[in-house]
Amino acid sequence: MARTVTSFNRPKPRFKPQPTVLVICEDIKSGKRYLEDASQHFRATVLVEITHCGKTDPLSIVKEAISRQGKFDRVFCAIDRDTHATFDEAMRLAKTSKKVGIIASYPCFEFWLLLHFGYNRKPYAAAGAHSAADLLIKDLRSHSVLENYDKGKVLDVFKLMLENGFAEARRIAPKVLIEAIASEEMNPSTRLHELLDFFEELSSPQQAE
Repeated sequence: MARTVTSFNRPKPRFKPQPTVLVICEDIKSGKRYLEDASQHFRATVLVEITHCGKTDPLSIVKEAISRQGKFDRVFCAIDRDTHATFDEAMRLAKTSKKVGIIASYPCFEFWLLLHFGYNRKPYAAAGAHSAADLLIKDLRSHSVLENYDKGKVLDVFKLMLENGFAEARRIAPKVLIEAIASEEMNPSTRLHELLDFFEELSSPQQAE
């Protein structure tokens, strides 16, 4: 039987093309390593590039994200509120791009780790020579599994915490964020769970429409 022109058409793809993703971290060590291990856990490493751009203030990181957004479908900036003077300006600048998203933690990334041990909405503020992040990390070290945690060191924190409250943190973090937004007091809160959820989505191809 003769073939028609339409019979030579290629079948439509079953799945949507997966987006390419860039994650720019403020933290060059523990936070960056955590996200690298997380992307590997969710099998999203082929699609996700995680980097540190040599800058640590939020505004410079967002500017870097915008300058590189042409090569990626999505760009995330994982930043800490802490005491950064450029944080608010960085948040405003990020809103000018549809591709750039902010994964902010108040006061710092370690609040996400603290949620592995249960619900927490105690605000952290600098006291004396200690920053808000210092005081939060002190609370984090009160838990034996992280008693030797050091922000400046590369640690296998993701692998360590995967069986020590990971599911609990993912359950609690959205609730904490909702409460923070409703109260207009973001300290403490984090959006890190949103990035992990996105990694998980990447591991499951979406059906084409």
